[in-house]
Amino acid sequence: MAETDRQLTQRLERVIMNLLDRRAATSSICPSDAAREAYEGDDEGWRALMEPARRAAWSLAAAGKAEVTQSGRPVTETKARGPLRIRRPR
Repeated sequence: MAETDRQLTQRLERVIMNLLDRRAATSSICPSDAAREAYEGDDEGWRALMEPARRAAWSLAAAGKAEVTQSGRPVTETKARGPLRIRRPR
């Protein structure tokens, strides 16, 4: 059975939180870290999970469980352009 968009988002949310738990409290991760961790293959297929990983990061940010940043500063989804980082809320 295929994974729904919501199931994929929830799985990526768990992956993001797990990655953050394994890093120092002041560290951040890239959405690509979550995409690579969640991808179950050995080729470049993880790239297809980049947008879903970004959506999962925004979902966690909306719930107050993570912060999405650019250049070390929190950013809103509507203002974000380019590379993102994900960290624990400060």
